[in-house]
Amino acid sequence: ERIPFDLDYFNKITKNGIPKKTLNIVMAGVGVGKSLTLCHFASGYINQGKNVLYISMELAEEEVAKRIDANVLNVSMDDLMVLPKDIYDKKIETLKQKTNGKLIVKEYPTASASTVHFRSLLNELNLKKGFVPDVIMVDYLNICASARIKPGNGVNSYTYIKAIAEELRGLAVEYNVPIWSATQLTRGGYGSSDPDLTDTSESFGLPATADFFVALIVTEQLEQLNQIMVKQLKNRYADPARYKRDVIGVDKTKMKLYDVEQSAKDIVDTGEDIPQPKPKFEGKNKFKGLKV
Repeated sequence: ERIPFDLDYFNKITKNGIPKKTLNIVMAGVGVGKSLTLCHFASGYINQGKNVLYISMELAEEEVAKRIDANVLNVSMDDLMVLPKDIYDKKIETLKQKTNGKLIVKEYPTASASTVHFRSLLNELNLKKGFVPDVIMVDYLNICASARIKPGNGVNSYTYIKAIAEELRGLAVEYNVPIWSATQLTRGGYGSSDPDLTDTSESFGLPATADFFVALIVTEQLEQLNQIMVKQLKNRYADPARYKRDVIGVDKTKMKLYDVEQSAKDIVDTGEDIPQPKPKFEGKNKFKGLKV
């Protein structure tokens, strides 16, 4: 069973969604939109009727809830804060009739929570609220703690981050859910318009463990057009050489991502057929100059 996206490009490169028991990573520089992307995916899953557990170690619970509210209600963050209560309640009631997906947001202090805490949380939610998530979002992997390795004691970042990635993937397999998380680009990769797996910050062990790994790229030109380039770096669900990169639109006021028309894109996707000009049929005139 796969859980589809509400974005055509991601459905295309994953063969219509991510499978369960997988670890999926979004990589981007500072302020590009890692949390925005995770919030958008969470909103899309809720609209499909899926239960989402959003674990945050970066943003406050209220901030995550605001972003997802703005996305699912299709209002800007500024309007959301001044929306009259009766209109807000009406929008929520309309949403409840459309979908039965549930969201629970849990905040942990930075670098203090590991899969031990997440496992305990999942068991508690199931026992007390009957809540079983279909997707888990972890924002984000590099600021989790490892359950096996204690920081310090001469442990290098490669080993430590790889251990966290392995533990998260183990949790996904144990609870039969896909897990989404994020990571940073290195300083060298931050200004690059074409990052690759070697630009993963702190540990190359993370992309080695992940099932699906994409980079979000923003240039000045793309920023002016309200667009983000997505480049797939690792893909266990389909051929990563096909549809290597594409552009999607971003609306930061509503915390939304959206599909962009082909005419608005400046790139040619390597997976698509480029139309070739048809040769004109010359008929008999082709041989007119030949002598018999």
